[in-house]
Amino acid sequence: MDKRVFKIQQVKELAFVLVTIILICFLSGHIFVRLDLTADKRYTLSTATRDILGELDDVVHVRVYLEGDLPVGFRRLRNATQELLDEFRVVAGSHIHYEFIDPVDIDDQGVRDDLHQQLYNKGLRPTNIEIAERGGGRSQKIIFPGALVSYKGMEMPVNLLKNNPALPADQNLNNSIQSLEYELISSFYNLAGPETRKVAFLEGHGELDELLVAGISGAIVRYYDIYRGRIDESDLQSLDDYHAVIIAKPVKPFTETEKYVIDQYIMRGGKVMWFIDPVAIDLDSLTYQSEAIALINDLNIDDQLFRYGVRINPNLVMDMHCLLIPLNVALAREQARFVPVPWYFSPLLAGNDEHPVTRGLNYVKAEFASVIDTVGSDPAVRSEVLLRTSSETRVVNAPMMVSLEMARQEPDRREFNNPHQPVAVMLEGEFTSVFANRIISGIIGREDPGFRESGQNTRMLVVADGDIIRNDITVEGNRPEPLPLGYDRYSGQTFGNREFVLNALNYLIDESGLMELRTRELQLRLLDRARVREQRGMWQIINLGVPLAIVIALGLFYSWQRKRRFATG
Repeated sequence: MDKRVFKIQQVKELAFVLVTIILICFLSGHIFVRLDLTADKRYTLSTATRDILGELDDVVHVRVYLEGDLPVGFRRLRNATQELLDEFRVVAGSHIHYEFIDPVDIDDQGVRDDLHQQLYNKGLRPTNIEIAERGGGRSQKIIFPGALVSYKGMEMPVNLLKNNPALPADQNLNNSIQSLEYELISSFYNLAGPETRKVAFLEGHGELDELLVAGISGAIVRYYDIYRGRIDESDLQSLDDYHAVIIAKPVKPFTETEKYVIDQYIMRGGKVMWFIDPVAIDLDSLTYQSEAIALINDLNIDDQLFRYGVRINPNLVMDMHCLLIPLNVALAREQARFVPVPWYFSPLLAGNDEHPVTRGLNYVKAEFASVIDTVGSDPAVRSEVLLRTSSETRVVNAPMMVSLEMARQEPDRREFNNPHQPVAVMLEGEFTSVFANRIISGIIGREDPGFRESGQNTRMLVVADGDIIRNDITVEGNRPEPLPLGYDRYSGQTFGNREFVLNALNYLIDESGLMELRTRELQLRLLDRARVREQRGMWQIINLGVPLAIVIALGLFYSWQRKRRFATG
């Protein structure tokens, strides 16, 4: 081949490559295409997320406190958070700002401690991690795996780590990554939401007071406005201003008019959370006496709940998977000696991993819980059990005598043969009024032209244990202080009560479909550690040798082809 022709051919090839590159750059600047080739679509935002991001009219600033020297698992969580925020930026553009902060990288001990206290007070939960040092030792480090989201002067904490003690660390971190989109975008929605949503705690029937629900109120108030009040029997629509109503452990019966007001509120699409104790007994009653009688607590709502699709049974569950309580085992006239013993009337309830409310949820601690059954065959109502007891459960009927001496006795496991008893149920659909086909004026004393026999599509939660929403109290300087909801003072653990109630409330009120993001599943692809140890050397050789061999082979091939080409010319 003539050298002049060869050079012209090379110039043409170079020109073609340059034109192609320029064309690609031009098209990439005007045509935006993103492809998610992952099997589980982990980089594809939901429609609800895109809608919320598209409606932002101001800057959302996210400060993520996951930075610095982190273990591999937390580094994955940190990188997944950044990738998600980058995806948010693709949709919302300059309305998303974020920064990653290391709350430990502060030389001044006082300043560092002050920052940690501020983060804790704002709602971020710290956790201890173990760091491998260069010298071979290990050290403990406190981190705050969460973020503070700010929008128009308002701020909301987001805890990114889902820590379920029943699951291995890898699974907890994977669950945390799975829930990232829900946790972050729900904070955006609550800060930039179109309206203020109201939640009411009902009073008038001996329900838990403000101090005993302070643990959950502190969480709810970040998302909703909280009210407390009695049902106004003169105003049959007195509940209609509330997006949800919480009935927290009543001890006195409801009147027919009060039942009617609640019923018609549900028929008009209202949401209700029932935390009901069908049996009257609590652990505090055993503090100053050796035994107490568990009596049936008639609240006059059995017929109402039955019509909606559930029956709360007047019994108690005993579970081998339960809390421990301190019990004095010293003999008479000896100094008190307390040891932890299982208290079978305080079961640890497992959540339904297929439902968005309880997916990945820690155990929920209960106290004197009862069994709840789904009844009826109304095709317009769907029911799903959210909380169950363990496989070793015993059911005892009320009335019965309850004594702390029962904790001293070794149980007969053969009696714990009623596994997985339901304690909490979510109901959804179009409910039928309990007052249907009845003379309303004879029940409430007047006519109601707005009466509805059947309702709009709505949801309600029914829990056969009022203590699930009750927090414990501690006394500091003669002043009672509420403990966090779900905190067990004897073991020092915090169970999933707070998350359960808050998730359930969000699910009831959810109108954007965000809660469905909690069912998103990312496949956990873990290495076989035993196989890695056995075949470590082989894979090191492959990873180092194969790429080097390919480079050498390509170099030799290119050299051979070049010599052959010029030899031919």
